Amino acid sequence: MNVKRDVVITEVALRDGSHAIAHQYTVDQVLRVAKALGEANVPYIEVSHGDGLGGSSLQYGLSHTHEMELIEAAVSVSGNSKIAVLVIPGIGTIKEIKEAANLGVKMARVATHVTEADVSAQHLAVAKNLGLETVGFLMMSHMAPVDTLVNQASLMESYGADTVYIVDSAGALLPHQVAERVRALRHSLSVNVGFHAHNNLSLAMANTLAAIQEGAQRIDGSIRCLGAGAGNTQTEVLVAVLEHMGIVTGIDLYKMMDTAEDIIAPLLKVPQEITRDNLVLGYAGVYSSFLLHAQRASKRFGVDSRDILIELGKHKVVGGQEDMIVDVAAELAQVQAAARI
Repeated sequence: MNVKRDVVITEVALRDGSHAIAHQYTVDQVLRVAKALGEANVPYIEVSHGDGLGGSSLQYGLSHTHEMELIEAAVSVSGNSKIAVLVIPGIGTIKEIKEAANLGVKMARVATHVTEADVSAQHLAVAKNLGLETVGFLMMSHMAPVDTLVNQASLMESYGADTVYIVDSAGALLPHQVAERVRALRHSLSVNVGFHAHNNLSLAMANTLAAIQEGAQRIDGSIRCLGAGAGNTQTEVLVAVLEHMGIVTGIDLYKMMDTAEDIIAPLLKVPQEITRDNLVLGYAGVYSSFLLHAQRASKRFGVDSRDILIELGKHKVVGGQEDMIVDVAAELAQVQAAARI
């Protein structure tokens, strides 16, 4: 069914939500979720390891099921919804993009740190040549000034991105900062501008609305808020809010509500809420996917997880530096032990 949408939503629970369940999605779970999202007429459904294609590893977390099996399952039941994948150069490879495309994926989202757009060129070019819709994903966008963000977004546009996203990976941006960034990209780019929020400071919805009001055409959401840290903008709530605003998403609100309640909620070990650790992620500006790693290191070394996250923020650690979490926890344990002597 073709629907003219004022805002195009990508549902990320089957990718970003993988962080929240330690990358343990099964084929059966993905089949149920993707089928329900397709029936609700969600335009794009992102599926992969939380850290993108090739992310299953000791460093990032081992998947329960190979992501290509999950992608194939999602494609088979998603109806008119298109399946998207995330790839982070240095983790995911060209080979995996091609494999995903052969399985029926229609969109590739190539993610880099906000100052490292240049490493996306090859991946975006290959995805474009495969006939995929291409998205540049500038992670940790709070860590760069607006002019740098514009420069990096322009690079992604020059490499063939059809859309460039401002990604608030830490959930650290405030609404006026989101508005400023979207406005700058809309003024400088000829391609679509997107926004991906995290809810660590309870601002995902406010930030998303600020992005839309400044002209962002592509928005990410996660049903039942299922995502890294405190989760993302809650998709079913966003659809309801946008309907009140007269903004068309083309998504069936009742079906999304039912999917959230009947299918997604049972997958959650604990509700997606703003805990003390989630709050510190946003406060310290730390990558949301670091949460489970920091909590494990906290138990291993007997150090408060908040201290670990604050120290990571001071080090300005970014995605791909998960090994630093253990180093920081070990150092803090030594310092605290010495202080007790």
